[in-house]
Amino acid sequence: MDRIHILATGTSRGIGAAIAARLDRPDVRLIGHASRPGADATVPADLDEPGAANALWAEALDRLDGRIDVLVNNAGIFEAAPIDLPDADWLAAWERTMRINLTTSAELCRLAVRHFSGRMSGGRIVNVASRAAYRGDSPAHWHYAASKAGMVAMTKSIARGYAAQNILAFAVCPGFTMTGMAEEYLSSRGGDKLLADIPLGRVADPVEVAETVRWLAMDAPASATGSVIDVNGASYVR
Repeated sequence: MDRIHILATGTSRGIGAAIAARLDRPDVRLIGHASRPGADATVPADLDEPGAANALWAEALDRLDGRIDVLVNNAGIFEAAPIDLPDADWLAAWERTMRINLTTSAELCRLAVRHFSGRMSGGRIVNVASRAAYRGDSPAHWHYAASKAGMVAMTKSIARGYAAQNILAFAVCPGFTMTGMAEEYLSSRGGDKLLADIPLGRVADPVEVAETVRWLAMDAPASATGSVIDVNGASYVR
């Protein structure tokens, strides 16, 4: 059986760990990524560092015998940057978030598109964005919302630009998901009040997001390219 070769970023915890678990199956060869050294199947890379995306791609490509079929961009940070921070600190937080959440994803998407081009089989890209891409976020998280909106726009651009080459691109927009980042945010801003804004009555489980990613990476029909799937309990509907 010719297995599907997948590179997924940010697989050490939260949604990423759930994605890795969902892709742990006989028909998949998965290379994960973490910011620190971990399991043998995980490539360590600090995505805030210039050149990290190229090094990560090259290492994953080498481990996967020169072929990657699917890229999943999941790595990201969610760090507050209140507007009353000193100017240099606010700007540094903005640039760090953009670098990790958007620029590195863009670099990996570019490498993937170039790798997929010219292959009859093409390839797939799944970008994990956020509900914040559409409805915004808190006053301390402008940068996060902007980075995720950029991911959605990039996904649609790739889908429109390369569908003829069978290069497919999808995005997933979770709302609050029960990971460490969300738990901290919920507790800091009054969890009950925020939960009241979710008609489903609860935040998403990482497995729900991971299953959506798995479907897009492996089973979604080609005609769905460019689509963005919301996983937010109807807290924002478009």
